[in-house]
Amino acid sequence: MKIIPLSEGSFTVDKTKIFVPFDQAKDTLHKRTTGSLLVEVQPFLVITSYDILLIDTGLGFRKNGILQLHYNLQLNGILPQSITKVLMSHLHKDHAGGISFRDNIGNYQLSFPHATYYVQEKEYQYAKEIGYPSYMTDELAVLENNSNVVWLHDNGIIDNYIHYQITGAHSPFHQVFWIEEKGQKIFFGADDAPQLQQMKNRFIAKYDYDGKKCMELRQQWWQQGKQENWTFLFYHDIQTPIYIEQ
Repeated sequence: MKIIPLSEGSFTVDKTKIFVPFDQAKDTLHKRTTGSLLVEVQPFLVITSYDILLIDTGLGFRKNGILQLHYNLQLNGILPQSITKVLMSHLHKDHAGGISFRDNIGNYQLSFPHATYYVQEKEYQYAKEIGYPSYMTDELAVLENNSNVVWLHDNGIIDNYIHYQITGAHSPFHQVFWIEEKGQKIFFGADDAPQLQQMKNRFIAKYDYDGKKCMELRQQWWQQGKQENWTFLFYHDIQTPIYIEQ
């Protein structure tokens, strides 16, 4: 399997949930508001024998007049219409902003019209209930009653090689994925396991729905991944988006 990180850049984010671009060559974290976190935002492209998979969809910002996610795909020689599956861990705006885009007459359209979107149904219902600033409900509404969407319920498997598990750790209906083919196993923990350093330390984050559960799951996944040589994908890690345990 081939993995391509699709970085949208580095950002700081505080309790306002606003993502502010961060230039590591010029900016300093201590000059940002108290409690600001420094994160990368990077969806992943995974090319398998069966699919061209997109895992999460970034912030939905634009670059050079087009969706930045489309721009990044094209830089890597991939047309947006080539994406066959979009796997959504959860629907917070930094992971789901690129699900759709607004067309020239103001209507929202799916960003990947030839893909099947896999979304936990309870996560969508929760997003509608909670709304802004964590969830951009206008952008997400295009999922409803859409034939491109497969609504997931709890845990399961897609096409016999993509496993998903709802954890309820970072958010109440957050899910994680394992993609397994030809002896290689890729793990995407999204915001349950967002950075390499968090895997190595017993760390409880205040921003998680269940911080203790997040910590315990990270410890479990880290030990199992080391034993089974998983490839870890870290959505918010500035230095190590991909980690392969040797």
